[in-house]
Amino acid sequence: MPFQFLSDEWLAEVHKLAAESEGGGFPADAKINMVVTGGPQGDRELHVSDGAFGAGLIEAPTKLTVPYAVARQMFVEGNQQAAMQAFMGGQIKVEGDMTKLMAMQNSGGDPAAAAAMQAKLQEITAPD
Repeated sequence: MPFQFLSDEWLAEVHKLAAESEGGGFPADAKINMVVTGGPQGDRELHVSDGAFGAGLIEAPTKLTVPYAVARQMFVEGNQQAAMQAFMGGQIKVEGDMTKLMAMQNSGGDPAAAAAMQAKLQEITAPD
């Protein structure tokens, strides 16, 4: 059953998928806060740590503010070009240590595992 992107149910399912695949597509040492604005449930405070998404903000060196549509393109559709365009256009705001964000983006990792996780995220995410 698909869940609304960023809903509590979606986050719980993503956490479960990350545990099953030993990582959620993020480097295990990444710690980043995110505020996703303008979503169906209003603004959502999230974080990335231990390789996966979580609800709420944590102690982290970097905070992103991202519009809902851009976050969906980035995390569900895997459209990093949309992320870059949104950043260059001022839609994504970065506070704190930008080098942590760049390190996370350039972490490499296993492309096959990342593609598999992307496919799972698409499966569990309901259309808007």
